[in-house]
Amino acid sequence: MRRKQVVAHISRELRSKLKSKRRSLLLRKGDKVKVMRGDYKGVSGEVVRIDLKKMVAFVDKVKVKKSDGKEKNVPISASNLTITEMKEDKKRSI
Repeated sequence: MRRKQVVAHISRELRSKLKSKRRSLLLRKGDKVKVMRGDYKGVSGEVVRIDLKKMVAFVDKVKVKKSDGKEKNVPISASNLTITEMKEDKKRSI
């Protein structure tokens, strides 16, 4: 059930390219997304991981520096993301 709740809007360009009336899709690892809300608004990147327990996604270019110098990905709610490019495979179609 949780898997079906981690969805993001599709960008207008991608919707017209796919000729689809669907406005949202399940978010998957490998999708290219753009952050639409929050401190990282406007940042584009690729989905690295999806945490179904917390219902968040991790984007590769959205990171915070820790006190020991390492970088850590910041969790972002899927509703705050827009899919700009899908990862294509046989199982995924609209």
